[in-house]
Amino acid sequence: MQRSSRAFIPDLQLLLAAFIWGFAFVAQRVGMQTMPPIFFNSFRFLLGGLALLAASVIFPALKPASSASAGWRKVLPAGLLCGVILFGGATLQQMGIVYTTAGKAGFITGLYVVLVPLAGLFWGHRMGIFSILGAILAAAGLYLLSVTGQFKLAPGDGLVLLGAFFWTAHVLLIARLSKTVDPVRLSVTQFFVCGILSLLAGLFFEELTWAGLSAALLPLLYGGLLSVGVGYTLQVVAQVKARPSHAAVILSLEGAFAVLGGWLLLGETLSLRGIIGCILMLAAMLVSQQGILRD
Repeated sequence: MQRSSRAFIPDLQLLLAAFIWGFAFVAQRVGMQTMPPIFFNSFRFLLGGLALLAASVIFPALKPASSASAGWRKVLPAGLLCGVILFGGATLQQMGIVYTTAGKAGFITGLYVVLVPLAGLFWGHRMGIFSILGAILAAAGLYLLSVTGQFKLAPGDGLVLLGAFFWTAHVLLIARLSKTVDPVRLSVTQFFVCGILSLLAGLFFEELTWAGLSAALLPLLYGGLLSVGVGYTLQVVAQVKARPSHAAVILSLEGAFAVLGGWLLLGETLSLRGIIGCILMLAAMLVSQQGILRD
């Protein structure tokens, strides 16, 4: 029972992050109607970094409690590495969303639920039977939703799929680094690194207009303040205690929330095959949760 209570708060934080990220796919897709993808990422990550930095100054609860774990000399290299990986995943995901639906992008991104425990084996992470079963159920759900009868991915799905490998690396890195440095400062640093890299890439490859930026203001506010500032920070804080394979299963529910958001707000439809895929993803989270409670 004590183990159950300790796991509840991190699990709740991860679930809230998944909910925020799922609906962020809607905001990202709407934002793409007036803004190019890389510039959109640059603004939302810089906005998220500024918001979290301001919050850490205003609210004492967000300030580092220990100088040993909070030093910027330890945080900066960790944040730089996480920011580069975050830039790769976010860029591929954002470019892919231009050519696919919010729901499908969410579920394909969730493929890291399979990749994380497999990659974690090389880092010495234990993978129990419930994690294995959860990963299999999640992979089956992703297949039913995203792959056609001819085993072909739709345009844009390949970019999002490639991004899933970056999200896998990001989950594993956060699991390791969040235990050695202050998680809030780690979040701030990775946001600014990703935002600056996106801004530089946008200046080289894209064109931005003031009218397009103004029209995308609401999606940017959601993507920056909630998806980046709140969502990624919840991930970093929760992964101080949560096992990477278990965290990946819960975070992969962003796909289910993305489908829900796309249906409610964008009128996207879901076939019976896709609905079954969503159910399998939900079952994967419940199975993985049983494994954590038994450990």
